[in-house]
Amino acid sequence: MKLFDVYPLYDVTPVRAKDCIVYDDKGVEYLDFYGGHGVISIGHSHPTYVSKISEQVATLGFYSNAIQNPLQEELAEKLGAFSGYPDYTLFLCSTGAEANENALKLASFHTNKARVIAFENSFHGRTSAAVSVTDNPKINAPINKCNPVTFLPLNKIGLVEAELKKGDVCAVIIEGVQGVGGLDEGTKDFFKGLENLCVEYDVVLILDEVQSGYGRSGRFFAHQYHDINPDIISLAKGMGNGFPIGGILISPKFEASYGMLGTTFGGSHLACAAGIAVIDTLEKENLLSNVNDMSAYFIAEAKKIPQVKKIKGKGLMLGLEFDFEVGELRKKMIYDKHIFTGSANNKKLLRILPPLTVTKEHIDIFFAALKELLNQL
Repeated sequence: MKLFDVYPLYDVTPVRAKDCIVYDDKGVEYLDFYGGHGVISIGHSHPTYVSKISEQVATLGFYSNAIQNPLQEELAEKLGAFSGYPDYTLFLCSTGAEANENALKLASFHTNKARVIAFENSFHGRTSAAVSVTDNPKINAPINKCNPVTFLPLNKIGLVEAELKKGDVCAVIIEGVQGVGGLDEGTKDFFKGLENLCVEYDVVLILDEVQSGYGRSGRFFAHQYHDINPDIISLAKGMGNGFPIGGILISPKFEASYGMLGTTFGGSHLACAAGIAVIDTLEKENLLSNVNDMSAYFIAEAKKIPQVKKIKGKGLMLGLEFDFEVGELRKKMIYDKHIFTGSANNKKLLRILPPLTVTKEHIDIFFAALKELLNQL
């Protein structure tokens, strides 16, 4: 049997990693400025993370959600306190797409309505409801297109209100900072406007923080730059530092009932151990402070490069925009300079998502390599 060929692959085979460095099967060292789609938050193979997971898997890795699991309660308590949402409740799942599925489902249950407002260039996942609110026709099958969704441009609050007035919208879903779409984001006034309109029209506001959350933006959640309180917040990626875990934070306005939501693997003992290790490390090592310091340093260095036409994003969720498509540049960064970077729907954007432990020395290596390659163009 062969693998179903849906991923274009670079000819690199990682076999181990430490902090911001990945090693391949030939012993070649790579600087990781992409973190496996922004998943690696506290660095590869962090000792606290390794220890916590090792101890847990040696005792109990999994049992169903039909029994007591104190690790879920510990994770919920620590996450609520550290994120600033102690009065919200937590539903655990395994992926960002699953988190958004459950967020949309809960919104529909709550309002007894179906239509969703999403935004141009959005990406919310590849499962049924999540992909239907993703602005990419190429990955939407006919079965997904049956869901009623309206896509609007960012920062056009009047267009949002015109749709909400129709009375059939259950939810507005928006990313704190767009990821795959290319690091575009709503303004502070736009986010505040969404919050106010959703309250006025009894519509659920869902903040997709799957990529922009867990400190990557420089705040725990990117929407916290705008002083708003969404009804539901979806999260995953950096939550487990590579271990599959996701979840939604749910406002006290929602009432739970047995069977409303469910999952087999979500919130397993092993997943919770990973999640607790991440939260403990973010707090103990003051990594949000490092994100902001390294972001400022990165942006200052990027401004020195004339070929960079625009710097986008927040924290360590950044993009460098050029006046040419960056596909070939990314290949040269990987094969010639041994540095991982990311792409976006915007073909002229180089996406930067390093572990939150990145240092100035790592950033200097990155820019030295980038400058050398740009001068060869």
